[in-house]
Amino acid sequence: MRARLRRSAVLLTGALIPASLLIGHPAAATAAADPVSGAFAEAAATYEVPRDLLVSLAYAETHLDGHAGEPSASGGYGVMHLVTSRTLERAAKLTERPVSALKSDDAANIAGGAAVLRAYADEAGLDAAARKDAARWYEPVARYGGATSPDVARLYADTVYDLLAQGVRGTTTGGESVTVKPRAVEPDRGPYAKAKDLDGPGTLAAAVDYPQATWVAANSANYAVSSRPSSDKIDRIVIHVAQGSYAGTISWFQNPSAKVSSHYVVRSSDGAVTQMVREKDRAFHAGDYNRRSVGIEHEGFVNDASWFTDAMYRSSAALTRNIADRYGIPKDRTHIVGHSQVPGADHTDPGGNWNWNTYMQYVTGGGGPTNPHTPESVCGSGYKVIDSAALGSAGTVYLLYNSGNGYNCVATIKKTSIGTASATSAYLEVKGKARVTDSGNFAYYAGPVRASAAGQCVKWGGKAGTNVYDSPSEHCG
Repeated sequence: MRARLRRSAVLLTGALIPASLLIGHPAAATAAADPVSGAFAEAAATYEVPRDLLVSLAYAETHLDGHAGEPSASGGYGVMHLVTSRTLERAAKLTERPVSALKSDDAANIAGGAAVLRAYADEAGLDAAARKDAARWYEPVARYGGATSPDVARLYADTVYDLLAQGVRGTTTGGESVTVKPRAVEPDRGPYAKAKDLDGPGTLAAAVDYPQATWVAANSANYAVSSRPSSDKIDRIVIHVAQGSYAGTISWFQNPSAKVSSHYVVRSSDGAVTQMVREKDRAFHAGDYNRRSVGIEHEGFVNDASWFTDAMYRSSAALTRNIADRYGIPKDRTHIVGHSQVPGADHTDPGGNWNWNTYMQYVTGGGGPTNPHTPESVCGSGYKVIDSAALGSAGTVYLLYNSGNGYNCVATIKKTSIGTASATSAYLEVKGKARVTDSGNFAYYAGPVRASAAGQCVKWGGKAGTNVYDSPSEHCG
């Protein structure tokens, strides 16, 4: 349904939008044929928010699913995840639409999200020229996520900009396709440039029980300090679906009003893991099982299978296997349970879209597609691996050298989403020469990227999912 404009001009914080911007016949035509795409186009034009950035933010929050007006775990509604007592009421004031419409109507909700973003942009001092540059919207996007710490706000905004760079191909609940073409944007992080990069190196802490996890502490009001397993035996692992995004869930567990938490949160796109409560302590996640269990939240929504990626299954299963091995927990469905299986639980997660067969195969070390390609087969005869770097659980980037011709080669080999095209890249930069990059959506690997480098220093790296590795200048022999 097309958003209804109730005035000839919309007043935001210090900015009056001319009536001429509200008249968009092409947007109206688009709205009739593709209502959600039309709503994004109209909202972007009305509030002067970059359309592709608006779609990327919505996809990061909800995968473009409004969930029929039902709230997320943190009280957010609709495609744009307008949150009660924060963005929802402000959107209602800015758009003069009732809260009920903003909760359940896609077009109204998208307009509300755009209006709030524009207000944040005005408050950040973005003028008309700056608003045309997607890179300048980083601070408003970070603020939109509602994080209580700058580190999590940066994680939220980086996720949106990663999607903008990779491109989006989403399908609405009505079957409409909404896309964003990949575009390279170097965001202007402003004050968030000094925040810790929770996806970057050096974010692991001694506090983590699982070596592959990043540490972000939950608020102390959301868990109970304990001394498990000496105080209470740990014999269960509980699988949850967060009913929200990765960054949003982390932020929610940092909010003292939440009164909930889990030990771990797992991201959909690449399986990244954040620990928020020490395993010795009791997270508030599973009622009667809090004392005896470790809880793992997964980014996404119960009724939307698109969140449950192979990368997520594999990463979560590796975490579960690690926990089970350390505490002697049997790797079976009696001891690894869904939230819905906890006695007295009123939750349905992880729900019918969660593939328990695949998950348990990964937990027990079985099954799953493997990549038939190796770095040597990609680069060719004569090349030998001289260095490598893990890209989370999503893949590995390799540096190879051919002593016969003096060439280096870089290849990124995927470990997850095998056979499915996903964002992957590899690059090689010889000192004094231009960088050569192979980047796109690939089913198995990126590369080969080759260059003559005998006796020269090189920089090399790559990306799989949202995991990135950039080497220093090295291998100079």
